[in-house]
Amino acid sequence: MNTIRIIGIDPGIVITGFCILDFFKSTTRLVAYGAIRPLKKDRIEKRLMHLHDEVSSIISKFSPTIMAMEDSFYSKNVKSAVILGQARAVIMLSGAKSDIDIYEFAPRKIKQSVCGNGSATKEQVQYMVSQILNLKELPKPIDITDAMAVGLCFINNYQII
Repeated sequence: MNTIRIIGIDPGIVITGFCILDFFKSTTRLVAYGAIRPLKKDRIEKRLMHLHDEVSSIISKFSPTIMAMEDSFYSKNVKSAVILGQARAVIMLSGAKSDIDIYEFAPRKIKQSVCGNGSATKEQVQYMVSQILNLKELPKPIDITDAMAVGLCFINNYQII
């Protein structure tokens, strides 16, 4: 079995958190992380293009073979849900164009996988991610640790998938 390189993504139109994780046998190593922030003043099509270009650039730089991303959650605000769906679609397109296998996980599944509780708070998820990956300090914004949780969820479910 070779090392599996995963890009974990917490999609958003304002902030998209990402991380690169290497997984080999029972060892997980954090390679890189960050946040993609399209300009708020830009029109939606420019923001989506920025997301696509940045994710494509990260994929090109780190060559992951797996993309793990948070699935849409159901929102009362239809417009927000549609915009998040558009952001997710351009991120998935970046992965598909790079021939990466894409796995989606529901927010509850991610929380259950990392914290043992599908109703865990963002802060609980952040704490568990920091413990699992031995982070000296918590990355900001919280979208980054959310992306790490998505990547860890893939790893925790790898044998099942």
